Amino acid sequence: MAGGRRARQETRREIEQFLSIGPVQVAELDLPGARDAEDRGTADTEGVELRPGPGGAPITSGSVFVLVRRAGRPVGTLLGQVPDGADPVAVLAGLARELPPQAPPEPLPVPPSASVVVATRERAGRLARALDSLLAQDHPDFEIVVVDNAPVTEETRELVERKYGERVRYVCEPVPGLAIAHNRGLAAVHGRVVAFTDDDVVADPRWLTELTAPFAADPGLGCATGLILPARLRTPAQVLLESHGGFAKGFVPRTYDPARPPADEPLFPFTAGRFGSGANMAFRTSLLRAVGGFDPATGAGTRARGGDDLYGFVRVLAEGRRLRYTPSALVWHHHRETWRDLETQAYGYGAGLTAYLTAILVNRPALLPAFLARVPGGLAHARGLTAVL
Repeated sequence: MAGGRRARQETRREIEQFLSIGPVQVAELDLPGARDAEDRGTADTEGVELRPGPGGAPITSGSVFVLVRRAGRPVGTLLGQVPDGADPVAVLAGLARELPPQAPPEPLPVPPSASVVVATRERAGRLARALDSLLAQDHPDFEIVVVDNAPVTEETRELVERKYGERVRYVCEPVPGLAIAHNRGLAAVHGRVVAFTDDDVVADPRWLTELTAPFAADPGLGCATGLILPARLRTPAQVLLESHGGFAKGFVPRTYDPARPPADEPLFPFTAGRFGSGANMAFRTSLLRAVGGFDPATGAGTRARGGDDLYGFVRVLAEGRRLRYTPSALVWHHHRETWRDLETQAYGYGAGLTAYLTAILVNRPALLPAFLARVPGGLAHARGLTAVL
């Protein structure tokens, strides 16, 4: 009985702590040019530009989550506190200059032709926001395909036809499931590279160019992923998700090569969640078609609830192709707003992880020995992390 009371009290405390989480402003801070050694910690604001995140209000005092750019290029994030009466630009620029330096970017080749697939279901308002950002891309040769998945109304079709006309193609997929919708989009596209994103993102204007250009530079590249940052941090659920890592994978570009497995990934390539997420991924179209696309038993809208993106990553790596993580390819994601939504999302990720591993080993049983051989090392790595914590 006493144990039950303690558990209920602890639960109430956790709920109170969750509800006390306040909103955090989201901003972009662009610093000019390459950083000089002497500008670290200075308050100089010449040439510095501070902008609110997508759809946000001007930045004021309080907590601010900041994407820091150098001459437009994302180089890091920080959480700053702007005191009452202080200049947000000066405060946040001083903090931004303390970020570690990044290597200068390599020149980008001309990106190949690309197709963007956006699967959606009864979220026309969010879809319009995403499409507006996609149509503003600076990529020289791309198309957009909207896949309306198991619609119950005509709202999505009417939006695409009324507002976007010939600039966006509409495709209907009556069978529910994100992987099924993505496969429908894959069959319809014309680009040499096919990119996938969600209807709840706002894409940076250079997103598609940055995501697809690596395919022109590396003929052995099969997949690319990019950076995902929060568009808003207004509710406790949104702040909590981002405080536990969110979807970001850092600001250092990285290539995963099955011919040279990374030493810091004992379960490679089965730890596919480390590579990226389905809201920001691209594949060489011919390769993704050759491996059969995504497993239709996985993804949101199915009993698996997720895992379709992870399945795609591992299938590409299993073919001996490389995967490139490119943090300059940025989308802003609108996180779930309520605690119930966050719980559902967490459960879906767990179910999706199990489903993707099952799908991989069922569809590619030859990978089972490699998976079993990596389990002891993966468990040892996990025990080491737990010991540190």
